[in-house]
Amino acid sequence: MYVLLRNVLCSIIVGFVCSLLLVSQCHAGAWTQAKGKFYERFGVNRYFTDEQFDSNGNKEDFPSGGKYSENYLSNYIEYGLTDRITLINALYYKAAEKKDNETDVKADGLGDVDLGAKFKLYDGRLGVFSVQGLTKIPGDYDSSDTLPLGAGQYDFEVRLLYGLSLYRFLPGYCNFEIAHRWRMGDPADEIRYLIEFGVDITKRLYGRVKLDGTLSMNNGNKLSVSGNPTVNNNFDLGKLDTALGYRLTDSWMLEVGYTPEIYGRNTSSGATYSLAIAYQFK
Repeated sequence: MYVLLRNVLCSIIVGFVCSLLLVSQCHAGAWTQAKGKFYERFGVNRYFTDEQFDSNGNKEDFPSGGKYSENYLSNYIEYGLTDRITLINALYYKAAEKKDNETDVKADGLGDVDLGAKFKLYDGRLGVFSVQGLTKIPGDYDSSDTLPLGAGQYDFEVRLLYGLSLYRFLPGYCNFEIAHRWRMGDPADEIRYLIEFGVDITKRLYGRVKLDGTLSMNNGNKLSVSGNPTVNNNFDLGKLDTALGYRLTDSWMLEVGYTPEIYGRNTSSGATYSLAIAYQFK
């Protein structure tokens, strides 16, 4: 627990320092889309790892020279049903590979799909407060596959979000989120948390940094290891999601991202590289 708390604190400090260097003109977070407006982000991503976090949070190599990678396409959409209600959809198409000195297993297909809605509770001098509900639907795979693309069960989540513009002090914003995720079947329920900062660098150049964390409630079946090292029943994980973007036009944006997994327990330890294009309909 000490190691976890120490890593979280260090990550928050790193995230705050990075936020002074990075920017975002197009924050979502607690903010909702205006009625009839939408935001879409399409990304090409690569995740790679040859290490894992053990039950004490220490890093170790995969046995037998093991390596795991995912090349995947991601698409995230927000649509303003009303000024206060925003509909959310996220989906992924994955091509995964796990190999070691003896085996080489590959799988591809549609990963888990997220469907949700965000409701704005308050928007004023104190910032923006919202609540969000989300359902995760398992994709086109079987959890008993040799290399499953996910845990293969439904999740239900309730999330509280708070956002604040920092433009009185610097051209940017901050966003804080906390959620409880109920997971059906064997996996443990989770507490999820997010701390996000952004500051505009120039009129066109922007960026952001997020500490994106998952904390297991440890109420599921005992640890189960599947053929996918990212899929376990009880795990903790902290990721530092950084992105730098350039506004091509008033509506189109190009982004590059780097997301290392910086602390965790009972899961893999790798990093994701991404290239994305985003569109904001105003």
